[in-house]
Amino acid sequence: MATNQLQEQAINDTAAKYLALENCISLNVPAVNNPIWGNMSPGIRTQEVKLQKILKLLAAGITAVARTVDGVDMPEELQDALALLCNSQYEINSYRKSVIRPALNPKFAGLCRPSSAQPPTLLFGDNLPKQVKDFDEEAKAIGMIKVPAATKSPYQRR
Repeated sequence: MATNQLQEQAINDTAAKYLALENCISLNVPAVNNPIWGNMSPGIRTQEVKLQKILKLLAAGITAVARTVDGVDMPEELQDALALLCNSQYEINSYRKSVIRPALNPKFAGLCRPSSAQPPTLLFGDNLPKQVKDFDEEAKAIGMIKVPAATKSPYQRR
């Protein structure tokens, strides 16, 4: 099965059977924030759409596996499988940010750092304007304390 692609209809039918439960919002694929989506090139958007499709299938697989257990007597192998699958979802979301990074102003590249928690609805979080403001202030502060490259150190020998 891993060597051949399933037919599109079979993929859609199977994935539709395993929609994430309402209390599992972390399995939903976070959308790209509108201001960022609007500045992405067509090539980056194409990659993003492909990654979202992979994440939707991964979430359906995680949901299918999770439904096979009662949550009390879960074999260690199944716990490991779910942990690895969920970590794969986290890694793909982190990768999505790195793919989008070239579309951002370099001073806001920090938005693309992996976060400790997966965002539930928007890839860059629900408070993007505040994050942008914070990064802008941080960039200004760094600019004020940064020593220009052409400046000589007072400790250099002549």
